[in-house]
Amino acid sequence: MAFNEDSSASGHDEPWIQWFCGLKGHEMFCEVERSYIEDGFNLYGLRTCVQNFSDCLDLILDRIGPDDSDDSHLTQNACTLYGLIHARYIITAHGLDAMYNKYAAKEFGTCPLIPCRGQPVLPAGLRDDLGADTAKVFCPKCQNMYHPPPVRSRSTHGTSGFGGSGCVDGACFGTTFPHLFLMTFSNLVPDPLPSNSTYIPRVFGFRVHKSAQQTTNAALSTRQTTASRRSRGRDKEDKDGRSRSKKKKKRKGGI
Repeated sequence: MAFNEDSSASGHDEPWIQWFCGLKGHEMFCEVERSYIEDGFNLYGLRTCVQNFSDCLDLILDRIGPDDSDDSHLTQNACTLYGLIHARYIITAHGLDAMYNKYAAKEFGTCPLIPCRGQPVLPAGLRDDLGADTAKVFCPKCQNMYHPPPVRSRSTHGTSGFGGSGCVDGACFGTTFPHLFLMTFSNLVPDPLPSNSTYIPRVFGFRVHKSAQQTTNAALSTRQTTASRRSRGRDKEDKDGRSRSKKKKKRKGGI
């Protein structure tokens, strides 16, 4: 997740989870309940996903103070671990409720498609694997995935927990969350876009026919072919000219 030495946990007085969610670029994260993280059953299988698992867990739960965790790698691994825990938490009843409040406040952003008219979006991942892809947002109205606004997907605090790109990992939200959220809160499912909402290209008020692009491509191909033939013709003329010049020189030499 987003972290570097300048944004380390060193010196902060607030709880670690609150600090993490308050980082710029982490607006789509919610605060996972401490009791959920303390339940070992909820963390099953995560021990092999990060290094120094126990120390990372102690850091997240404030069992060790900021001054005891001055290792940047430990804090970075703790950020990665929190992201994986977050993906599990947001598909629980309490997690869905926490994300509901953020969705209602449009904290995840709105759909960039004009016909959707500012429809709130939900964070999602295209893959559940860590490091496979960055976080995306899903629009329940047009049913499409989009890149989130930079402020919600990229932290200004430095490198991420995978590859150093500074982007939020899609595994922090997973592929299930947005669809389970809409199944749980079915009253939030918007009406689909009307069939006549598709943008229609026009030139001087007239609709551009589909064949226009084909005609344009055909004309472009013809021009390229013609130019190629001309180029080959010029090359042949130059070659013939050089050949005639050589023959003349030979004749003069024979005389």
